[in-house]
Amino acid sequence: MKRLFPALLFLALSASAQTPLELPPASERGDVLLRGGTVHTVVGDALENTDVLVRDGRIERIGTGLEAPRGVTVVDVTGRHVTPGIIDAHSHIALSSVNEASNPIVAEVQMRDAVDPSDIGIYRALAGGVTSIHVMHGSANPVGGENETLKLRWGTLDPDGLLFEDAPRTIKFALGENPTRVHGRGRGVRPSTRMGIEQVYREAFTEALEYRAAQTDALEAGDPLPPIDRRMETLVGILEGDVLVHCHSYRADEILMLMEVFQDFGIERLTFQHANEAFKVAPELAAFGAGASVFSDWANYKFEVYYSTAHNAAILTRNGVRTSINSDDAGLLRYLYHEAAKTQRYGGLDDRDALATVTINPAHQLGIDDRVGTLEVGKDADIAVFSDHPLSIYTRVDMTFVDGVARFDRMRDGDDQRLFVDPEEEIVMLGGDHSHSCMLGTDLDALMLGELSHSH
Repeated sequence: MKRLFPALLFLALSASAQTPLELPPASERGDVLLRGGTVHTVVGDALENTDVLVRDGRIERIGTGLEAPRGVTVVDVTGRHVTPGIIDAHSHIALSSVNEASNPIVAEVQMRDAVDPSDIGIYRALAGGVTSIHVMHGSANPVGGENETLKLRWGTLDPDGLLFEDAPRTIKFALGENPTRVHGRGRGVRPSTRMGIEQVYREAFTEALEYRAAQTDALEAGDPLPPIDRRMETLVGILEGDVLVHCHSYRADEILMLMEVFQDFGIERLTFQHANEAFKVAPELAAFGAGASVFSDWANYKFEVYYSTAHNAAILTRNGVRTSINSDDAGLLRYLYHEAAKTQRYGGLDDRDALATVTINPAHQLGIDDRVGTLEVGKDADIAVFSDHPLSIYTRVDMTFVDGVARFDRMRDGDDQRLFVDPEEEIVMLGGDHSHSCMLGTDLDALMLGELSHSH
C-alpha cells in the first residue's frame, strides 16, 4: 500500500472494506435517557437512583421516574455513577505540531491549524471519561501561539468538527527554564534569563498599545489604517480581555512577576499552568483572581520543580483559588479521575471539590462553564458513566457521551477498535497499541518508525 497520512488511509480503506463501521458525524446530537444511576452534578450532593434525560444533545431533565419520549434510547445505569464529562485544561494530543520556536513571540500562530482528528489519543481519552480538551502550544516561547478547545467527537475526519463552538480564544505563555533554554544560552536572542522574560512581556504589550493607538488615530483622522499585523492583533486581544492567557509556570517568584505585569497593563484573566510552587503564593493568586491548573503529584523531574507538594491543589482550593488538575500527557489523560482522587489523599478535599478539579474548574478556566462542567438542565450532554464511584481506585469508565452521543461504549469497544475490516488484506486498528494503523503483512518496524503512519 502507498504511504498515506492517517485520514487519507482511513478513506482509502473505507472504499474497499467489506464491513464498514458507521460512526456518527461531528454534527450529530443525541437523545438518551440514563436511568437509575448515582448522579454527581458537581453543584450539590450526589443524587441516588436518579435519571438524566438528554434531548438534542442537551440535558433536558434530571429527576426520578422520568419517562423516555418516543425514539429516545434508554440506558440502564443502575449501580453505576454518572458525572459531567472530564475536561483537561492542558493537553497536546490531536496535534501534528506543538512548538513554533522561531521567535520569542509567536502570537500569530494557531493550534487549530495543526489539529489531527485521527489521533488515537482522542479515543483513549474518551475511554477515560474525557469529553473536552484544551490543546496548547508548547512552552518554547514567552508568548506562544493560540490554543484551541476541542470536543472529542471521535469519528470525524474534519478537524473543524472537533472545535468547541464559540469557546473563548486562549493563548500560551511560558516562564522559566523552557523559553530561556530555547532562546538564550549563547544564541544571542532574548530571553536568556528570567528577568529577560519580564521585559519581553512589557515591551510586547507596550508595542501592542502603540499599534492600537496608531489605528485609532488613523480612524479619527480619516487616514488609511496601518497594515494589519496578526501578532499585534492577538496581543491587543489579550489587553482587551478577548484572549485568555494560560501560562506555563513553576516558581513562585515568577508567578508573582507575571501578575504584577498584568496588573500594570490592566489584564484581568489569567490561569497558571503547572504552577508547582503556587501553594506558596495562594493568597496572592486568590486576590488577583488567577486560576491554577496543576499536576496532582508530579515533581522532581527538573530543578525548577524540586519545591513541589502533592498538597498543592488542596492548599490552593482552600485559599479560594479556582484549581484544576491537568494531564499534559497522553497517557495520564486517560486517568484524570484518579488524579482528582489524589486531592483526597493529599489534602482531604470532599467529593464535590475533588470532582470539580477535573470538571467545572477547568471549564471555568477555559470560559466554557456555561456549557459544560456540571450536570444541569440546559447544559451540553457531555457525560461520563463509571462502573463505581468516580474517585474509587477500582472504577472504570463504561460510557462517554459528547453532545448526547456515545462516543465511547465499553460494550462495543472491540468493534470500535476495528473501523474497517477485510480479513484477507488489511485491518485498521483504532484502539490497539499502535498509533493509527496496522495492516496484515505490513512491516511493523517500518510502521513504528513512522514510514507508514505517524504518532505523537
